[in-house]
Amino acid sequence: MAVYYTADLHLGHKNILQVRTQFQSIDEHDAFLLDKWNEKVTDSDEVYILGDLSYKSQYHISHYLSRMKGRKHLVIGNHDHTWMKNVKDMSEYFETTENLNIIKFEGKLITLCHYPLLEWAGSRHADAGIYYLIHGHIHGEKHPETYGYIKEHRPHAFNAGVDVNGFEPVTFEQLKENNRIWYGREE
Repeated sequence: MAVYYTADLHLGHKNILQVRTQFQSIDEHDAFLLDKWNEKVTDSDEVYILGDLSYKSQYHISHYLSRMKGRKHLVIGNHDHTWMKNVKDMSEYFETTENLNIIKFEGKLITLCHYPLLEWAGSRHADAGIYYLIHGHIHGEKHPETYGYIKEHRPHAFNAGVDVNGFEPVTFEQLKENNRIWYGREE
C-alpha cells in the first residue's frame, strides 16, 4: 500500500483550461488526469485529495470517483462545496472528509489543508524534520505574496497541486522533490 497526495484537479471545470492551455477540451483534461491517476494508484492505496476535486462539471461527482482507484480522503477546498451539495453520503466515496486533517506518516506529523497556512502543528519546530504542511490552492502560480513567502520561510510546506506534480498523485518523497525543484531550493 502506498500513500499519495494531490490537489486542484478541477475535474469538469472548463475555466481551468485558461491556465492549463495544453488541453484542447475539458474532456481531454479530465481523461488525462484520470488516466495518470489510475496508472499509478491501486485499489489498496490511500490518496489524500487536498481540495478542488471538481467544479461546475456537467457530471455528478460519481462520474469521476467511480473511475478513480484507491481509498480516497478529501480535505475540502473552496470549489468543493458546489458538488458536495449533490452528495447524500460522502462516506460512499471517501474514507474521511475534513476541512483540515492531521496525520502521522512514517514518523512525521503532517497537516493537510487545502490552503497554505502560516503556521501548522509543529511548524515552529519544523527544522526537526517531522512537522510538515501539505496544501493545494495555489496551483502552479508564483505570486510573491504566497509563493515567495513559502519559498523563503516555509521549506516544510509542500504544494500538492497537480500543476507542479506531473498531473498525478505523488508520494511524500516525490512531493518533497517536486517542491524543491518548483521553489528552486538547494538539495
